[in-house]
Amino acid sequence: MTLLYKNKILLYSFIFLLGLLSSFGLPPYNFFYVNFFSYPALLWILLFCSKNKASSFYIGWIFGFGYFISNLYWITNSLTFEDIFRPLIPFALILVPLFLALFYGLSTLLFSLTNPKKNILSILILTTSLSIFEYIRSFIFGGFPWNLIAFSFVNYLEFIQLISITGTYAFNSIVILLFTLPIILFFNYKRNIKIGIFIFSALIIFINYFWGHTNLKKHELVKKNDLGFTIKIISPKISINRYFQKENPSEFISELINISEPVSSSETLFIFPEGILSNIYFEDLKDFKKLFLNNFSEKHKIILGMNIYENQKIYNSLLVIDNELNILEKYYKNKLVPFGEFLPFEKILGQMGFKKITQGYQSFSADNNRDLISLGGFNFIPLICYEIIYSGNLNKSEDNYDFIINISEDGWFGNSIGPYQHYSHSIFRSIEEGKSVIRSSNNGISAFINSKGQVIDNNLTTNKGFIKINSFKKSNKTIFSSQGNKIFFYFLSIYISLIFFFKIRGN
Repeated sequence: MTLLYKNKILLYSFIFLLGLLSSFGLPPYNFFYVNFFSYPALLWILLFCSKNKASSFYIGWIFGFGYFISNLYWITNSLTFEDIFRPLIPFALILVPLFLALFYGLSTLLFSLTNPKKNILSILILTTSLSIFEYIRSFIFGGFPWNLIAFSFVNYLEFIQLISITGTYAFNSIVILLFTLPIILFFNYKRNIKIGIFIFSALIIFINYFWGHTNLKKHELVKKNDLGFTIKIISPKISINRYFQKENPSEFISELINISEPVSSSETLFIFPEGILSNIYFEDLKDFKKLFLNNFSEKHKIILGMNIYENQKIYNSLLVIDNELNILEKYYKNKLVPFGEFLPFEKILGQMGFKKITQGYQSFSADNNRDLISLGGFNFIPLICYEIIYSGNLNKSEDNYDFIINISEDGWFGNSIGPYQHYSHSIFRSIEEGKSVIRSSNNGISAFINSKGQVIDNNLTTNKGFIKINSFKKSNKTIFSSQGNKIFFYFLSIYISLIFFFKIRGN
């Protein structure tokens, strides 16, 4: 520790490696236990090696940089499809993680402003400051709540059933607290106090696990409801490079039809991914009406993601159409991807030769409405691509609903860990909302996930085909779906109250 204190290069290199190590807790690795070392080590360095407020900021910033550069490197893949973007790859690789790491830097700066001591109070303060800035990161400038450390537990369903009550952000604060707790071993407390704290923590963890396990067992006893029709989740795995080669759309449509295996006498809802025909607008699709009429019947409905040009604006949309290409329902995407679907400061950057990453030069426009889609007596919430990563306020209607539909194009991630990270959000949303998730992804993971986060069926990134659904289990609204992210602020008030309590007690 003395060597780290004296040598800045060695200290900051070690902090960077701690952040990198911590990222291996996330999907698809899920080595959550590494954080029982990385988070206590981060707090230890803040307490023993931080000389001033500036150094506290740098410690968090460098930790965050190591964390994000190792789990967001895949963003550069989206810049490889057009030559105009290739020179930006080194900048995107470095600058995006550096920016996101600022929230860690601000967290550790806030921590240092409280003049923390080497006691349990420092754990509460770091947990609170990290929780606050991770929440801010999830909403500021449109928000990017990607890879919260809570996702380390996505494969441990018994443990994460708690988010049906707490939601993701409050659960994230609990996870940070849990990961940081082992530092108590190095504080100057009596042995029986340390043992008491760990026994109490283990008891809480066991109770949570037992409660989650019981919930899952109860759900197994719930009777399945017959849909009365078939849902087919289509996973086409069409290479995204083909869209840039201006291939004839009829080739794509024929390929989708072959994968879907439509049966004219069977009432079926086909769900295709986002932007599966992104090289044309919906208005152009009518040129291929015969293909739909010859292969789909009146008993068929199709959900697909397409671009719509309307009132001189372009919308990334989810459409429900019949076999004659009549639009029965439509949803325009609310949350657009910066640089991917729209160019920030477009007037300035456009004159410099920049454009959005997806095809074409004009930016997409966002909509504010998210109405429920009603089909076959069931209600669906539509979410396009990364809209699934946002926690809370999914349902802008007061009406109840049965399913979350998420269509996505994950080809932008390439052959990387990105599709697995994106997919993990679907599991969290299903438990939070207490609703089954139907996910159709091109070049990603398509799946049917029940209201407890259990994967009923899926198609991995390497597979093409379809998932068939004929029944599902209904589930009641969760506490979180009723309260939303207000619960995070309840938790925050508890942490802050405890901090003031310990400050007043001076222990």
